[in-house]
Amino acid sequence: MLEIKNLTKTYKGGKKAVSNLNLSVKPGDIYGFIGHNGAGKTTTIKCIVGIHDFDQGEILIDKVSVKKEPLKCKSILAYIPDNPDLYEYLTGIQYLNFIADIFEVSEKEREERITEEADAFEITAALGDLISSYSHGMKQKLALIGAFLHKPKLLILDEPFVGLDPKATLVLKNKMHKLCEEGSAIFFSTHVLDVAEKLCNKVAMIRQGQLIASGDMEELTKNGSLESVFMEVTKDE
Repeated sequence: MLEIKNLTKTYKGGKKAVSNLNLSVKPGDIYGFIGHNGAGKTTTIKCIVGIHDFDQGEILIDKVSVKKEPLKCKSILAYIPDNPDLYEYLTGIQYLNFIADIFEVSEKEREERITEEADAFEITAALGDLISSYSHGMKQKLALIGAFLHKPKLLILDEPFVGLDPKATLVLKNKMHKLCEEGSAIFFSTHVLDVAEKLCNKVAMIRQGQLIASGDMEELTKNGSLESVFMEVTKDE
């Protein structure tokens, strides 16, 4: 579903944010991406979703090149940054209908999905309010509902649990599992290692732009927790 081949991204001034990164995310995977601040996680994610160009390598989404066919790739993925910027002059329902229009979700499907998702995240009563009146947590929930609306083949999340209350966190975990059971894949960054260990079937660790460990969660943690493994492989940083 997602193939990253020899990805290299260098910023102005010569700083290499990502160097020769290779990752493969298959349908059904919930793939965790972890590393310290500044390790290259967000840069990698922004390259995947088409926000950043990159110097070398290739990124394929469902075998389609992000560079050659960006719109086709974006039509089958959903992305939520760590601090989503929403159109605050819209109401919640106007925003969701706007997203549904972009991804050509039929009126019947969008009505059913909006009702289901808004009820699950407990923001149905606020959908008629302006987004500018929402708390950070409510904005995060609205962004998540928008991401699930078109049932993306690939869901990309950057620190998705920040700002969510415990119940919303559980709802999100369940929805991530359900999406992957339907054949999609999820790739997300997080600092919450115990959540990643319980939720993900695969994980990759990045340090100073370079991949330092990756593979099946069960295999990587057979001799200790994900936290202990991460601290071991990054101890010289």
